[in-house]
Amino acid sequence: MTEPVKRRSYDSPARRAAAARTRRAVLDAAGRLFAERGWAGTSVAEVAREAGVSVDTVYTSVGRKPALLLAVHDDLLAEGAGAGPATERDYVRAVRAAVGARRKIEVYAEALGRLLPRTVPLLLALHEAGRDDPDCRALATAVSERRVANMRLFAADLRATGEVRPDIDDAWVANLVWSMNSPEYVELMGRRGVEGEELAALLARVWTATLLSPGARPGA
Repeated sequence: MTEPVKRRSYDSPARRAAAARTRRAVLDAAGRLFAERGWAGTSVAEVAREAGVSVDTVYTSVGRKPALLLAVHDDLLAEGAGAGPATERDYVRAVRAAVGARRKIEVYAEALGRLLPRTVPLLLALHEAGRDDPDCRALATAVSERRVANMRLFAADLRATGEVRPDIDDAWVANLVWSMNSPEYVELMGRRGVEGEELAALLARVWTATLLSPGARPGA
């Protein structure tokens, strides 16, 4: 009897690498188009054409248009590190590694000043689309709740330093931070010319003055 022919594994490293390249091409194309044309002016067909793939490939590698926008948003936050949970993003690691609440706030604010100018337009477009599209509305709500959860983690990280005011709880901390890095707040400040490094400095000053005990020492 002849030995059975060994079939190449479907989930081979080469296949996974090809899938990753395809996803990268789709995200890059979608990011360019969303930035240039906004939500309404970008179609999945145009993303597929720009990426050099079929529409079905866009759907299977990333998803439909709302999921595509969210994937681009998360990719920007990851700063090229690829898909993964928020806790694995470089700036989140840097915040956790920083010593003292003041430095944690500074590191986080610096990251927001760098990243928000690129991500906020996407979220505003998603909110706008949500007025007429139930899927977009649901996704915008989910993103907002995800931000709330991440702010609670940040609040707990600050609390662990012993520098947070004892008269406010973590929910209070999280709500303040959440509101001041929301797309709506960032857009309003942008209209006043407060963006990038200037926005980061403002956030750091307000959060330090509002959330921390006066004269508290790191690790106290």
